[in-house]
Amino acid sequence: MKTVTIVGVGKAGGALAIALSRAGYSIEKLAHRKSEIARKIKRKEIPTATLARWPKVGAISSNIVIVAVPDPEISTVSHALEGVLRISKGQAVLHTSGSLTSGELSNLARLGCETGSIHPLVSISDPFLGADRFQNAYFCVEGSKTSIREARRIIKALGGKSFTIDPSKKGLYHAAAVTSAGHVTAVFDVAIEMLSKCGVTRKEAQNILYPLLSSAVRNLERQSTDVALTGSFARLDIAAFERHLSSFGPLSVSVKDVYFALAERSLDMVERRNGTTGGLTAFRERISIAKRNSK
Repeated sequence: MKTVTIVGVGKAGGALAIALSRAGYSIEKLAHRKSEIARKIKRKEIPTATLARWPKVGAISSNIVIVAVPDPEISTVSHALEGVLRISKGQAVLHTSGSLTSGELSNLARLGCETGSIHPLVSISDPFLGADRFQNAYFCVEGSKTSIREARRIIKALGGKSFTIDPSKKGLYHAAAVTSAGHVTAVFDVAIEMLSKCGVTRKEAQNILYPLLSSAVRNLERQSTDVALTGSFARLDIAAFERHLSSFGPLSVSVKDVYFALAERSLDMVERRNGTTGGLTAFRERISIAKRNSK
């Protein structure tokens, strides 16, 4: 049985601790700065784990150390680990950053650790809910050959799927991940603001719009974005667009800017699907005029 220490028991680190424990890994230590989440995880899920308040964590001899702290802290934690790791052959240290490479752990690599990164492409807002979301999720991994093998074993145990990229592309990879999840949530917030101007509360707006969002996501499970696109822009319905514009009085400039940017992207998708048409050109011109008039 592989032993694991988690450094950083927040949402992601806590979810990994719970999921790995359920998958048969032995969680030796939960190293944390704030005890609330760590204590709750120990009490409810991993009673055998030792709680250790960072940085006074004592010796760490686990087969696998997962560093799940915020990006700016990874290098600092890596250097602090020099004094507590009991390094053995094949010991893997993996951080969970999506935008930073395994180079953040280079000091530990020089000491003999197998270093890498393992980034789960799931949205985790709570460690207990997040522990169930690794099934079928993709994980981006990179690092030494041995660390990648260890990461892939972890991912397989969690029921996920792995892929690797050139480490120099991690920034762009992470931007794609943020756009597909965080930005979608932000766009959904814009939609809630729009609907709330129609006389419903924000909570009611969220409840009303969520099934629509969910149906769009289900379409994306089986269709390309070009095919899955629906609505007035997919139909090149300029009249509907004009009705939208006439209702925009109470909206902020930032909300209008988001709407126009997504409108233009939607037309790009229509062009990929159907090619350039007169209706498409006219629609783009109308959006350009509307953008200028909204300033």
